[in-house]
Amino acid sequence: MTRHSIAVVGLGVISRFYLAALDASPAARLAAVCDRDPAALAARGGQDASGAVPAYRDHRELLAAGPPLDGVVITVPNDAHAALCADFLRAGVPVCVEKPLALTGAEGAELTALAQASGVPLFTAFHRRYNAAVGALAAGLPRDVPVERVTVRYFERIEEHIGRDRWYLDPARCGGGCVADNGPNAFDLVRLLLGEVTVETARIGYDGTGLDRTATIGLRSVSGAARATVELDWSYPGELKDVTVTLADGSVHHADMLAGHQGFKSSLRHEYAAILADFTARLRGPYRVDHGGTAALELVEAAYRRTEVTAC
Repeated sequence: MTRHSIAVVGLGVISRFYLAALDASPAARLAAVCDRDPAALAARGGQDASGAVPAYRDHRELLAAGPPLDGVVITVPNDAHAALCADFLRAGVPVCVEKPLALTGAEGAELTALAQASGVPLFTAFHRRYNAAVGALAAGLPRDVPVERVTVRYFERIEEHIGRDRWYLDPARCGGGCVADNGPNAFDLVRLLLGEVTVETARIGYDGTGLDRTATIGLRSVSGAARATVELDWSYPGELKDVTVTLADGSVHHADMLAGHQGFKSSLRHEYAAILADFTARLRGPYRVDHGGTAALELVEAAYRRTEVTAC
């Protein structure tokens, strides 16, 4: 099987999971890396499992150099997602972009329309839907018993997770705080289990710098009476990430996203391997429009609009 040539743009804290997935993938190989920081490029060493790969300081240089690409993984700060996605889509390069797709729903809709008009795949990576425990939970729910309630908890101390990527703590670059960055993953899990949902309530706590660090967001399915609660915390001492589903018959089903994964962030390894496998499958076609990135952005915006403000 011919391996797809994939470039990785952005060598921050999340990139190492994509790079590891590429090193191990039978369907894809690393074709180029790109980052504005020469130290990040030097740390990567311009190597994949088979040897040297081209390295670039600017994604436009990468496009101009013209190495044959079957796709690109974009994992740069959130405020740069929209512009880079648009440039690669216009160049005809399929895009896998780390969530969130962009900073606003309007930007997300423009990118989705661009991808649809050009027939170039645009795929937003929500890594938690690829979690093995979440997959087992979703697959094990009985189809003849309605879901009554979903609760997603996403707790972590953000400073322990971001490494050198301090832009996470800048609302202008991140798009907000915990709601803008962790919210899309949590909302995507709710959509996985309930379908389309709307925001009904939002209580968000801000620290002294104006960064939202806690949130409790209530949602309702648009197709019925099912409800969901998303709880986010960027000041939690440690890490807790789980999903609880209550069915109409009163039974309760639970998935701990961290169970069985020893070591800090170790659960991300299998999730990003699955993301890469899904992306490469999309490269083989047939083309399908991915509306998940825009849907998550719209829920983030709705949560901020409905905010009852509290202090952390």
